[in-house]
Amino acid sequence: MRLITLLLACFALAGCAALDTVNESVSGITDYFSGGEDNTDPPTELGEITPEIQVEVLWKKSIGVGADEHTLKLVPAIGAGKILAADREGLVQARELSTGDLSWEAETEFHFSGGPGLGAGTVILGTSDAEVVALNFENGQLLWKAGVSSEVLSVPVIANGVVVVRTTDGSVTALDEKSGGKLWSYEQSVPALSVRGTGSLLISGDNVIGGYDNGKLIALRLNDGKHIWETSIVLPTGRSEVERLVDLDVDPIETDGVIYIASYQGGIAAVSAGDGDVMWRNESISSSSGMASDWRYLYLTDSKSDIWQLEQRTGASLWKQQDLHQRKLTAPATYESNVVVGDLEGYVHWLSTSDGRQLARVQVTDSAIDAKPLVVDNTVYIYAKDGTLAALRARSL
Repeated sequence: MRLITLLLACFALAGCAALDTVNESVSGITDYFSGGEDNTDPPTELGEITPEIQVEVLWKKSIGVGADEHTLKLVPAIGAGKILAADREGLVQARELSTGDLSWEAETEFHFSGGPGLGAGTVILGTSDAEVVALNFENGQLLWKAGVSSEVLSVPVIANGVVVVRTTDGSVTALDEKSGGKLWSYEQSVPALSVRGTGSLLISGDNVIGGYDNGKLIALRLNDGKHIWETSIVLPTGRSEVERLVDLDVDPIETDGVIYIASYQGGIAAVSAGDGDVMWRNESISSSSGMASDWRYLYLTDSKSDIWQLEQRTGASLWKQQDLHQRKLTAPATYESNVVVGDLEGYVHWLSTSDGRQLARVQVTDSAIDAKPLVVDNTVYIYAKDGTLAALRARSL
């Protein structure tokens, strides 16, 4: 899907670019996605490890077809003692957090592609057909739907009665949470060639902050969309369109007034949430998967599925875990003194925060996991691409 999307974008350039430039871009993309110089290593085979903790599967359920092997942003959401998830074909389920028992389900005609996000009694999802949909949190009843400018491949964010979504054409649209009425919109130009996917927005105080495919991080005022600040995290360089890809497709995270954001090919940066000033950059690490934080450190899955621990204050690397190289790992989640990631074969891996060593693993499905694990009350929740939803808990041996 990603290769087709990028190839079509290259062919669309043919009318306004020299043919040799298009051929160069197509060749670069083909090399990258078929195992060229940037992707020569196969996924590392899992070796034997000596478990240091025991992982228990508390419950496991199925949410329809899941993403149905599409590249989407369907993730679980947790609130008020329930966990909610949706599939590609319009199914939404709410389940009890502790047992996995079904509270309600809604079968709709929508093609969900992003979400859900949870608001004040609402469940908000985006679709591949340029729609935003609101359901009642208590029973799944449809409250409203609204059209937006293009496909939604991010999780909607909600605060102060405002729903904000980012679409694949670079637009940000704010809707009234009660009615779905449009409040404001903001348009940002995007490159003709980009990686499929968009990072979700982050609400920080009175602002909504998001990264774009041109390498910029932008803050807008939540209530009216006014441009507050923007900063360039990375500038495109290189001859080919592939070399110039700098998408900020990672969900930004915030800790103590500092926003952390990573680029597809341009490193990771720490930015002041108040004014957008760049506090530090580490250009040696790139990611389109994501990151997590604890009280002192950042944890990041890089573009080759190696996992890093970084110092929050400086961006300095403290350790790097390469045993799961090229296994298409999720963004990491922190769990007590552990880091948790999912992989392309449905395994969930526990690593030590002290040095990155493998502590345990468990396979919850044979399908890929691409949603970041969620951690609530010492339980890890996993949502795989085939619709498997599972709750896991670790304990000492």
